[in-house]
Amino acid sequence: MTFWDQAYDTPQYKYGTAPNAFVRAQSALLAPGSRVLVPGDGEGRNGVWLAVQGHEVLSVDSSSVGLAKARALAQKYGVPLATEQADLAQWTPAPASFDAVVLTYVHLPPAIRTRVHRRLAGALRPGGWLILEAFTRKQLAYSSGGPKDGDMLYSLDALCEDFSGLLREERASESVLKLDEGPGHQGQAHVLRWLGQKPAQGVRP
Repeated sequence: MTFWDQAYDTPQYKYGTAPNAFVRAQSALLAPGSRVLVPGDGEGRNGVWLAVQGHEVLSVDSSSVGLAKARALAQKYGVPLATEQADLAQWTPAPASFDAVVLTYVHLPPAIRTRVHRRLAGALRPGGWLILEAFTRKQLAYSSGGPKDGDMLYSLDALCEDFSGLLREERASESVLKLDEGPGHQGQAHVLRWLGQKPAQGVRP
C-alpha cells in the first residue's frame, strides 16, 4: 500500500469534504458546464464540489483508495465524477481539452514539477483557467500540514517560471491564513495562491 493509500485508508476524509476556499472563490470564473481537470484530487473534495456546481470533472490521483472515496462522495451527492488513477510524473492529459485545471496542495519534487505543470497548462483550452493553492517554504515554521522537505514547497517565482510562455498571470499572492480542511490541514499556514489564464489563440501570454 502506498503512502497516500495509507493516509486515505480511514473512515474520515483526511482533508474534509468541503472544497478549498480559493477554489470556491475562483469558481465564479468558470462558464456553466465547464470541463475541469483536478489532478491530485485525493478523496475528491474539490472535484465533487465542482461536479455539484454542474461542471464535467475528471479527478486524477495516484491513490486507488482516495479515488474510491471520491466516487463514494460523488454518489452521496448524486453527481457524476470521472476518475483516473495515474502518476502525474508520467501522465499527460490531452492538449487543449479542459476549461480549467485545479491544483490544491499538489506538491511535486523539483525534478518533475516544471514538466508536470507545463503539461497541465497545455491541457487548457484558450481562455481556460489554472487555479492553484500550495504551501510556501515558510510553511516549515508551521504545523498545519504539508511536506517537511523544503524542496517540495513552492515559491511564486518558481511558479511564474513554470508557466512562462503558456499562461498569463492574473493573481499571485503569499499570505498567512487559517486552514480548516479536515484533520490534515488545521491551523495557521503560509500559502501561495496563483491564478493564470491561457490566452486566446494568437495572443501572447
